[in-house]
Amino acid sequence: MLLQPRLDEITQNTRKLVQPERLALSEQIVTDLFHANVEAGLIHVGAQAPSFQLHDARSGNLVRSDDLLAVGPVILNFFRGRWDPYCVTELETWRDLYPQLRRRGILLAAISPQTIRQSDFAVQQHGLPFPLLHDEDCRVAAQFGIAYTVTPAMDRYYRSILVSLPFINHGRNVMATGDNSPTHLPLPATIALSRQGTVLFAEAHADPRVRPEPEEILALL
Repeated sequence: MLLQPRLDEITQNTRKLVQPERLALSEQIVTDLFHANVEAGLIHVGAQAPSFQLHDARSGNLVRSDDLLAVGPVILNFFRGRWDPYCVTELETWRDLYPQLRRRGILLAAISPQTIRQSDFAVQQHGLPFPLLHDEDCRVAAQFGIAYTVTPAMDRYYRSILVSLPFINHGRNVMATGDNSPTHLPLPATIALSRQGTVLFAEAHADPRVRPEPEEILALL
């Protein structure tokens, strides 16, 4: 099954179940991200990807991008967190395609600012066979041009739907007050790299309800 129709079904169900005023807040966040032009910072096709090293939730090992590329082409999936049903649906789609990727010598790594503990929950709950890498404070996402600062309005909205980013991304007490440390998120993005680290595909969206089709990416590798 194609990915985008599954995401559209989530959107349709959400519009049926969620109060209009809360939907309006969600739409405003998307509009604000569009106006901030975060998408324009995305690394472009043909560029050399930056090297990075991040810890894997499953093994706890340090995973180096150079080691991944030594094996074959790499797909990087930047996602916001396991709290986002669109991200989870996309990860599950890649999960189902992962045997095909490995037969073709392709590796996939998912990258998120959520804590290793949160990623470990995602691995266990959704049976994800690929690395889930912890990108503290979206530092690697920033290297790829897709990190942004969560505004107070965004934070209030997420808390209203019981998503505490300070806890999910940093493990900070959800009831703590006076903590004004900024929180960052990545735009949901998929980036495909050749074995030489050249960007073959790069797509990111301010609207988290939109994602590229995996088959479109696989056709380039």
